[in-house]
Amino acid sequence: MPSLRDIQNKIVGVKKTKQITKAMNMVASAKLRGAQARIERFRPYADKFHDILTDLGARADASAHPLLETREEINSVGIVLVTSDKGLCGSFNQNLCLAARNLAGAKAAEGKTVKFFCIGKKGRDFIRKTSFEILAEYPEHLSNFDFQLASEIGTKVIDGYLTGELDEVHVVYGSFVNIAKQTATSSQVLPAEPAEQAEETDSSEYIFEPSVEGLLAELLPRYVKVQLYRGLLDTSASEHAARMVAMDNATKNCDEMADSLTLVYNKARQASITTQLMDIVSGAEALN
Repeated sequence: MPSLRDIQNKIVGVKKTKQITKAMNMVASAKLRGAQARIERFRPYADKFHDILTDLGARADASAHPLLETREEINSVGIVLVTSDKGLCGSFNQNLCLAARNLAGAKAAEGKTVKFFCIGKKGRDFIRKTSFEILAEYPEHLSNFDFQLASEIGTKVIDGYLTGELDEVHVVYGSFVNIAKQTATSSQVLPAEPAEQAEETDSSEYIFEPSVEGLLAELLPRYVKVQLYRGLLDTSASEHAARMVAMDNATKNCDEMADSLTLVYNKARQASITTQLMDIVSGAEALN
């Protein structure tokens, strides 16, 4: 049985850990408010942007722009994996990495070459342990980023697609639903395929100036960057929410562990006192 001093040291250590987890919970909560506000402001813009592109895509042939064309043979697939740079957020990063690995495995099983763009340190470290190639990596960016990061990544993705290095591009990110739920989401960004969804939209006739082809040339590259930026914002909010929940659970576990150790300490202390009393009584009886 551990000594009373050992148990006391463990109790002190658990209480100090509780202070750390409680502080991290408060920091994550504060960061979550800002990240949640950003994604909630951006979603209406991204949704409307998608609706406009859907309508434009329905009025043009796939040959109107290279980013709309679905190639007959898919040889190379690019996956943009968005994770956090730091841990201590439960299984959030693991779920994203597993989703990306499953997607990559499915594409590789079809005989396709899979290449990654890794945004976030955790995802990069995970992919480095696999046999997949990393075309570009962006560690230490999720703590402070703007649309410029999505624009830079989007430009590289589009260039790879136009040069034929990539035939298809997907993005895997953490979709923020609420504080308690963040889901690993995968969506295809290239080739852009708005035509199927356009059938459900209003069939009213519009006159576009300039031409539909001219608008697609301007909007399609930005559409890719908007989707990537949405993935960055969603992942950022999801990361802080997951860390807040994880630190809250850790704080509760510290309370339970401290109570359990206190009970063990009291029992050990009582046993020690009982032993000492028995020694005293035994010594007194021996003297008599």
